[in-house]
Amino acid sequence: MIRKRKAVGVSDGGPVVVEIEDVCGPATFERLPDALSALWGSLRLLPLGAVQADAFRYFLTRPQAADHVAEFIRRDGRIDLAFAMDGRSHYVRIRPADKAEPN
Repeated sequence: MIRKRKAVGVSDGGPVVVEIEDVCGPATFERLPDALSALWGSLRLLPLGAVQADAFRYFLTRPQAADHVAEFIRRDGRIDLAFAMDGRSHYVRIRPADKAEPN
């Protein structure tokens, strides 16, 4: 039987760091669900297109969102999600607090 590995700082309730590039700098949250809620609270205020806003709302607020995000982080170490605003790309970043900042 294959067992999923736990990533410290994600599935065990440890702290995560989130950031919206050029909008708000890194912020640490003790719990992933709180981080996702804060991200959506900030992203929904931005002038995103309807498709982008719907995609972020679905990804960050659907039932089991934290479980899905934690799985991505377990697999890849962090998440970098791009969106377009003001004619250029920006990134939403989510990572365990114990991991180094992305380059």
